[in-house]
Amino acid sequence: MTEIDRVILNNGVRLYPFSSFDELIEYAQDRKKLLVAINAEKILHATEQTKGIINRNIGYCDGTGAVMAAKRHGAGGAVKLPGCELWLKIIEKLYPQGKSFYLVGSRPEVIGKTVEGLKSQFPGINIIGYRDGYLKDEREKAALIDDIAGKKPDVVFVAMGSPKQELLMEEMWQRHNAVYQGLGGSFDVYTGNVRRAPRWWVDHNLEFAYRLVKQPSRIRRQIFLLKFYALVKLGKI
Repeated sequence: MTEIDRVILNNGVRLYPFSSFDELIEYAQDRKKLLVAINAEKILHATEQTKGIINRNIGYCDGTGAVMAAKRHGAGGAVKLPGCELWLKIIEKLYPQGKSFYLVGSRPEVIGKTVEGLKSQFPGINIIGYRDGYLKDEREKAALIDDIAGKKPDVVFVAMGSPKQELLMEEMWQRHNAVYQGLGGSFDVYTGNVRRAPRWWVDHNLEFAYRLVKQPSRIRRQIFLLKFYALVKLGKI
């Protein structure tokens, strides 16, 4: 697949303005890098560390704010590609090809339930390893990385939250090149422990509003979104 021009935002964050899940997955397969979900909050609060992680890898538009910023910089074809949907699209596309998967993250009961659900949803899926996200010390982390380097999965999903998951994935990538995706709380959503916004809210880019209705304490966090949208409109991002 040919190279895709990245959008460079005013704060130095570089985004890939993918136009579909298929385009992103094909690109990722060829490059074998980290897939990093980008939203308004990550752009607005980017540090040198998080910008470095994004720019070394494949930052994609996970939120409406990221899409707005990309389009403001001329990427008219950019669309929102939620990470909590992307990982399942990756499995759906790659598991019939016999590709192998490794899962890390969440609580032991959640990761176990996730693996059971995937085996039921995708008969014959090749999950060659998994474990919870509670790495107690450096020895456990080293053992995990050794296991991944030894088993050589094609795709690794890590659900720990940012930037912890990205930092761990970069260590893994140094030992074994593969497609890596950080999932945050996606295993909890998949197993039903956390409910995502209903489809109507998602389709109308109102997922943030649904979360606010369900959890009013998020209002301080949402205020940052207003600042972000104002900065985009003013050409500051």
